[in-house]
Amino acid sequence: MSDKGTMQREEIFSKVLRAGRRTYFFDVRATKADDYYLTITESKKFTNEDGSFYYKKHKIYLYKEDFAGFEEILKEMTDYIIDEKGEEVISERHQKDFKKEYETVSENGSETSTDDFTDVSFDDI
Repeated sequence: MSDKGTMQREEIFSKVLRAGRRTYFFDVRATKADDYYLTITESKKFTNEDGSFYYKKHKIYLYKEDFAGFEEILKEMTDYIIDEKGEEVISERHQKDFKKEYETVSENGSETSTDDFTDVSFDDI
């Protein structure tokens, strides 16, 4: 395949959403049969101990036959979140005095856990 064919496939249509240390890339790409599909890539910026940066990326491939179902469920889920919690962002990152429900502050000022909470990372899924 020529470089020109590869470049055309890579740059059909793209949009970028920057959100703090996360960046979302929405890219329309072409199959070998010249049909289109969507890739959504989440890229998160992390800092090494030495101050250098690295990125973790996760990608979703979404094909036309799945658009209607995906769009319907995405809308349902986002509407549910807004209906239940509103549009205000509530998190440790955005509010310095925010306390997790499972944490309390002991008499000596240190935080203690009130639940058997396990911090789960989904980065490897």
